[in-house]
Amino acid sequence: MEPIKILSRNSAGAAENAAPADRLRVEDDKAMLRAVRDLTKDIADPRPDIYWPDMLVSAGVGYASLAGAILVGNTILAVALGLVAALALYRALLFIHEISHFRRGAMARFSKAWNLLVGIPMLTPSFMYEGAHVIHHKRTQYGTVEDPEYLPLALMKPWSLPLFVLVALFAPVALIFRFAVLVPLGAVFPPVRAYVWERFSALAINPKFRRRPPEGELKPRVFWQELGGFAWSWVLIGSVFAFGWKPLLVALAVFSFVAVVNQLRTLVAHLWENEGEPMTVTAQFLDSVNVPPPGYAAEIWAPVGLRYHALHHLMPSMPYHALPEAHRRLARELGTASTYHGANHPGMFHLVNRIARSTMKVRR
Repeated sequence: MEPIKILSRNSAGAAENAAPADRLRVEDDKAMLRAVRDLTKDIADPRPDIYWPDMLVSAGVGYASLAGAILVGNTILAVALGLVAALALYRALLFIHEISHFRRGAMARFSKAWNLLVGIPMLTPSFMYEGAHVIHHKRTQYGTVEDPEYLPLALMKPWSLPLFVLVALFAPVALIFRFAVLVPLGAVFPPVRAYVWERFSALAINPKFRRRPPEGELKPRVFWQELGGFAWSWVLIGSVFAFGWKPLLVALAVFSFVAVVNQLRTLVAHLWENEGEPMTVTAQFLDSVNVPPPGYAAEIWAPVGLRYHALHHLMPSMPYHALPEAHRRLARELGTASTYHGANHPGMFHLVNRIARSTMKVRR
């Protein structure tokens, strides 16, 4: 089938005004999928010399800035340091997405180091993405009730968007409660353990998603990561008695900011126009979002390759550092009149406005 041309950004706004049903029923653009496969083979391997410095510097800058925000007496300087800490730790945290796509046995030491330095200290160890996030990339489950990371936000009521973002403010407190209280309760009472695992063990936005019990290599990782999260959560609680409330409150404020920025990124990662039907790979791609250069802001709110989220859905195992080059090759080869160009968007505000306008049309 010839690619549907209403998806071209050269079509005087036709893509913006096209009905969601037209975009979601599109058949696979085989020429685009072949180009994705053929043009990116030589850049498909993760490079440890990029992963390690990026993660370590991001975490180091984040923790140093957080310490500064806690210790300095000047309020303006403390806020500035807190902002630097939030953005640096946000970048470090998003390596969880890369870890969830590593092939079995690949980058094992990096994954362990990330959990020790970032995942457990931020109470978001990698098991909360490993095994669950890949469901979001399965052709028959993307956008369905089984997808933990999909909600038809564009088809929901307008008030659902601010609620979706603001609920993230409470994520740090909820994570402390999960690891400090629910984990030990689950160790004593198996029904509590089963409930916590099903409902609160994945970074999911779909309230209907129920996670299956861990299996294979993931099972022992869950045990040690939850044990580490339990111990660290009580260190955080105990810090109040040793150092007072200020360090914990500043840290919670920084982590809440991280959670809100991530929720905003999630809000614009897709167009959210599917109501649960299976979609072709091309339709999933067009329901996802790229925010390519020349803008720089996306590199801040969608770091570690996530500004190329639609492209990532075409090749989930492609390392983040290769996505910019992959995008350049595909854009040059396929051109602006192609289906590929239909997933490119100018920025966050444009996307939020688009989704918000869509909710205004809902009649339920």
